[in-house]
Parts: sequence; C-alpha cells; structure tokens
Amino acid sequence: MNISILKKISSEQWFMLSALFVNAGNYAYNLILGRLLGPEQFADAAILITFLLVLSFIAMTFQLATAKFSVLFENQNFINFLSKVYRYALWTGIVLGIGIVVAAKFLQDIFHTQSHYMFVFFGIGVPLYFIMSVNRGVLQGKERFGKLAITYQTEMLSRLFLTISLLFLLKIETAILVAIGIITSLIFGLFPFAEERISLKKGMALSMEHSSRIKKFFLLTAFYELSQIIINNSDILLVKHYFEAYDAGLYASLALIGRVVYFVAWMFVMILLPKVVQLHKAGKPTAPILSKYVLYIGVLSFGIILSCYFFPTFVVELLFGSAYVSIAPLLWKYAVATSLFAISNIFAYYFLSLDTYIPVILSALLGITQVLLIIFFHNSLLEVVLMQIYAMAVLLGVQLIYWHRQRL
Repeated sequence: MNISILKKISSEQWFMLSALFVNAGNYAYNLILGRLLGPEQFADAAILITFLLVLSFIAMTFQLATAKFSVLFENQNFINFLSKVYRYALWTGIVLGIGIVVAAKFLQDIFHTQSHYMFVFFGIGVPLYFIMSVNRGVLQGKERFGKLAITYQTEMLSRLFLTISLLFLLKIETAILVAIGIITSLIFGLFPFAEERISLKKGMALSMEHSSRIKKFFLLTAFYELSQIIINNSDILLVKHYFEAYDAGLYASLALIGRVVYFVAWMFVMILLPKVVQLHKAGKPTAPILSKYVLYIGVLSFGIILSCYFFPTFVVELLFGSAYVSIAPLLWKYAVATSLFAISNIFAYYFLSLDTYIPVILSALLGITQVLLIIFFHNSLLEVVLMQIYAMAVLLGVQLIYWHRQRL
C-alpha cells in the first residue's frame, strides 16, 4: 500500500480496521472451539464465553465513565478522578471474583457443567478485567486509538493461541483450559498501559459538583449495562438451563453466528461516545453523527440477514461444520433479533453520552420482558428466538419514537 495513502488514514479508521481484525480473531476463537469440542463440550465453553461477555458489560461501566470524564476533566481533576476510579474498579473486581469462586459449585448445578473448577479459575481473573477496562477508558477518552487497538489485539491473540495450544497439549477438562486461556489473555490485555501517573491510595477529593456528576453517570451507565447483560446473554444462559447439553451447544453456535452484527456495531460505539461528548461540550449538533452510524449498522445488518436467509446451511457448515447444520433454519431469524438490538444499542449509547435517562430505562424494561418471554415460552429453540425478535422490535420502535420526539 502506498505510504501517502497510509498517512491519510485517521486514528479512528485505524481503530475500526483493528476492531474488525479483533472481531475476526474472537470469531475464529469461538469457531475453532466449536469444531474441536463438538456441541456438548462447546456448551460448557460457551458458558465461560458468556460469563466473559457479562463481565465485559459490567466493566464497561468503568470504561465508559473513564472515557467520558477523560474528555471533560483536565490536569489535577483528571488525576484525582483516575485514582479514584482505579480503586473502585479494583475492589469491584475483587468482590465479584470472590463471589464467583465461592458460588462455583452452585453455578455448576445451575448450568449443568461438568466441573466447577472452570468457574474458580474464571473468578481469579475478574479483577484484572476491571483494571484493564479503566486503562482502556483512558485511551478511549484521550482518543489514543492506536494504543487502544493494541490492548484489544493482545487480549484476543493471546487467548486464541494459548487456548488452542492448551487443548492440544494437555488432557484435562476442556472448560478449565478455556478458563486458563481467558485469565492469561487479561494479563496481556493490560498493555500498553496509559502513561498517567496514578495511585491506588486515597488522594485529593473531587469537588461536590464533580463527584455528583460522576455518581450520576456511573449509576446511569451501570443500569444500562445491566439491561445489556440481560438482553445480550440471558438467552444463552436460559437455554443452557432449560435444554439438554446438545441443544444448548447448537444454540450457542447459532448465537455466535447471529451476533456478528452486534460485535461489528460495537466498534462504532467506541468512537461514538467521545465524539458526541466533545460535540455536546462545544455546543455543536450531535444528531448527524448518530444518523451516520445508524445508517452504517442498518446496511450491515440487512446484508447479514440476507446472507443468513439465502445461504443458512452453507454458513453453518462453513463456520461450525456439519454437526451443527440442524440449527441452520433459525439463523436468519436470530440475525433479525440481533440486528434490531444492535441498532437500538446505537441510540441508547448516544443518549447515555448525553446523560439522558429514559432510553436506559426503556432498555432495562425490554430486557426484563425478553427474559420473562423466554421463561414462559421455551418449548423449542424457535420459540426462544421469536421471543427475542418481539422484544427487540418493540425496543427499537420506542427508541426511534423517543429520538423523534427529542428532535421536535
């Protein structure tokens, strides 16, 4: 590629290219596990992967808050804020990690896994994820997208290569090996570390105004991330609880293929939040950047849905193999559900960056509705998917209505 062309590529564009690479790597990680383990053992591995996604949503509260206030705070206020958020992140991770370790046998019973040690190992790594998320928040807020991209790359690559190597080298419980791979990847994901001088000791207090603003955003973001956890992961957990291991493994492969649009949409969210905060801070209109990203995700979603509708068997066999082909008829329907969620998610994070509450509450209500629908209607995997389509269609509808009313 010509050097002059490379120089014209912005840091945001480099990050998006990196995000595509990372998503492809994470996808390859899941696909390889699915092919190596088969539906039943992949169901256990999928639980750990789902737990990692749940953890990422919880930790995202710290990352988004750090990103936002890295834009708004300067000098000593920023240093004081960063020291405080690192302390809170570390203690939150320690408490959650201990909770998972203590509840390991209970989790084994709930999700019918072969071993409880997979949860023990996973719990040990939880504090690392929270420290990593705050570091990424600084890089995101300061728009150091090159270094931010590297943290995602090192996490993905280390998890991919180490886990696959362990599966070939060691003959122990596969889910435990997956857990060890996850823990190790979190260590690699800590680098490069932001060059900010911070201390975990209690430092200078922030002003009442700043503290109040931070608490408000933390609570708002935490509430929304809870709704994200419910919407994005409850189906896999409920299917693992209600269905046999074989069917749960099939559904896990369906969810992975269908969620590709959501994972790609996430890279737009990473860039959207600091941009919206900056524009709002400068008194400039923010709606155009939202419209642009919604258009991008809409076109991407439509293309994925069409591919899943016309070539479902080919897609499933190509990605997971013939052992999973019975799930092919559900593929385009699940893609519809995740596409509706991905588009509504862009609206929600847009409003979240503007400290607007109502869309967050709406997302939580629809997330709870989705869970209840699956609890009451789960006679088949098709029924589980249809419940999600109904809930996500209503969610996107109310988000659009709210956005339209805000512009009047």
